[in-house]
Amino acid sequence: MLQQTADITYWIAFTAGILSFASPCVLPLIPSYLTYITGLSFSQLDDEHPDAKVRLTVLLHTLCFILGFSAVFILLGAIAGIASSSIQTYLREGLGWVEKIGGILIFLFGVHMTGLFHFSALIGEKRVHLHKRPSGFAGTCLVGVAFAAGWTPCIGPILASILVVAASSGQVGEGVGLLAVYSLGLGLPFLLSGLLFHQFLSAFKRFRKHIRLIEIGTGVMLMVVGVMLMFSLLGPVTMFLYQWVPVRG
Repeated sequence: MLQQTADITYWIAFTAGILSFASPCVLPLIPSYLTYITGLSFSQLDDEHPDAKVRLTVLLHTLCFILGFSAVFILLGAIAGIASSSIQTYLREGLGWVEKIGGILIFLFGVHMTGLFHFSALIGEKRVHLHKRPSGFAGTCLVGVAFAAGWTPCIGPILASILVVAASSGQVGEGVGLLAVYSLGLGLPFLLSGLLFHQFLSAFKRFRKHIRLIEIGTGVMLMVVGVMLMFSLLGPVTMFLYQWVPVRG
């Protein structure tokens, strides 16, 4: 039997997390985030061969930061799943319309990200600023929570699209799982950039000119997912891909 974890929606969620990290409003700010949450200086982080204490500090604080924003995202996924579960209980036939409307919204989010048209009414900028970082690992978790609450026009459409997919699933567990995988996709490159900060800066200088192309590619991906939801194609596409994925049950 094919394993449910190979479902295409989880790969979409993981990819969306990575693309959120690579968005123009997150990637250029990574050095600032890392110096802020770790309390280390830029020169300490940029050392080509940092000592064990610096690496441990980066590892622990980065994990706490990831835990903070993951908790918020997973909670949102659970809420989306609970809401869709309630709709499914009271109006099972109407859930199909919820899926179609969600697909339209995701498609519009994609159009917004490609720059073809901007929907400022749909996507407003909300940010939470912490001018003074709370001390300790708990404080770093709080910074992660604030980061999750700071939906910008770049990361907002991607995250909102995953929440729509979670809501259209009609299952609380699916909502939690999708947002946990999304958080993993966003958190893993963040952790690696902290532990390999010197290498990250070198790679970023070469990658920076391609950020706009990544944003357009993300928009196109969201548009495709939106169309798949609108026409209930996620299931058939998943089953088609199962034929090419070596998954055994």
